[in-house]
Amino acid sequence: MASTTEIEWTDATWNPVTGCTKISAGCDFCYAERFAERFRGVPNHPFTHGFDLTLRPERVEQPLSWRQPKMIFVNSMSDLFHKGVPTAFVDRVFDTIERAEWHTFQLLTKRSSRLRDYMNTRYAKRTPPRHLWVGASVEDGSRASRIRHMRDTKAAIRFLSIEPLIGPLGQIDLTNIDWVIVGGESGPSARPIQADWVRSIRDQCVAAKLPFFFKQWGGYRPKSGGRELDGREWNQMPDSRSAAPRHPVSRRAPKGSPLHDGIIR
Repeated sequence: MASTTEIEWTDATWNPVTGCTKISAGCDFCYAERFAERFRGVPNHPFTHGFDLTLRPERVEQPLSWRQPKMIFVNSMSDLFHKGVPTAFVDRVFDTIERAEWHTFQLLTKRSSRLRDYMNTRYAKRTPPRHLWVGASVEDGSRASRIRHMRDTKAAIRFLSIEPLIGPLGQIDLTNIDWVIVGGESGPSARPIQADWVRSIRDQCVAAKLPFFFKQWGGYRPKSGGRELDGREWNQMPDSRSAAPRHPVSRRAPKGSPLHDGIIR
């Protein structure tokens, strides 16, 4: 587990799995792959096998030893719901998440249908934990099915990470979505992001009274373009203390509370 991270919307990362394979255009210039492959073949290095999918059973219980409450991003260097990760191993990761209830876990995937099926099965007869946030990564309008999968997932908090945003999304059905993150791509091959794509998502979140987090414009380096959108930073996040775990429903219940910078209450 990394005790620090440069990701603005979390405190720490936990990688019980590392490595992955590409599944869509958003993966083309994966930062995690670029980092891991630098160390392929280096003896005794954690990434001596580069970005090959690797289970890390010795890391499964790490959060239990971290006593200070943290926001923990699960698998920043992989995808827990990759088809190569056995369900029994996913079970072990979720067992740890459920036990470490003093943390908040943010689990993000591009394999959103497997996440949906897993969550709806595991929590078919019980309440999903309040301290587990689950999300789907979406890069453009061609991957809108992932949003639908998230809307149909039984969870306390469901979120979208629209990063890298490489094309317009158009009108988004935000029913049952609790948080939206948007960011541009970074790295030597970063594809450009257009401000109108970001504004469209931001405006839909504001209209739906959803917290909106703008992570970066991106560029050669992550912070090349800064984080301001129309003269301000957008740092809104859901308040997990007031989150009520829910079954998927056909429409969003109205939220009567106002939006605030930092947290929506």
